[in-house]
Amino acid sequence: MLLVLALGLGGLSFHLNHDWSGGNKIKVHHRSRPAGAYDGRSTLQPLFFAFDRSLKLTSLRVIPISEIQTNKYPHPIWHLISKSNSVPVSDFTYGCSIKGMQPAVPGATPDPLEPGVTYRLLVEAGPLKLQDDFVPVPR
Repeated sequence: MLLVLALGLGGLSFHLNHDWSGGNKIKVHHRSRPAGAYDGRSTLQPLFFAFDRSLKLTSLRVIPISEIQTNKYPHPIWHLISKSNSVPVSDFTYGCSIKGMQPAVPGATPDPLEPGVTYRLLVEAGPLKLQDDFVPVPR
């Protein structure tokens, strides 16, 4: 009787922890849209990223693709980490703060994006790893 119970619980655990339908994949999207007020400093439209559900981010990096292709350890131009517990988010704007996350290097600020340059967003949310390539749009 104990063997049957152990097999049943093991089967239930296996079923709940494996993705049978492929529906557990998370998509990340990006888009640029004109800002309401133009401050004259930025040459790019604000860049927004969104997930198809809320995630507790543990790491976020933006790296130029050219740097990924030429360097073994590419330097991120924006790097945030969560040292404890981040707040679940479903979207964020490039360069803006995200609750529960802080720069990997204390006091660091994101480098400005350049139009026409391809970048890669690398996001970690616990064991999940997501990426999205994007090109900023000029105003």
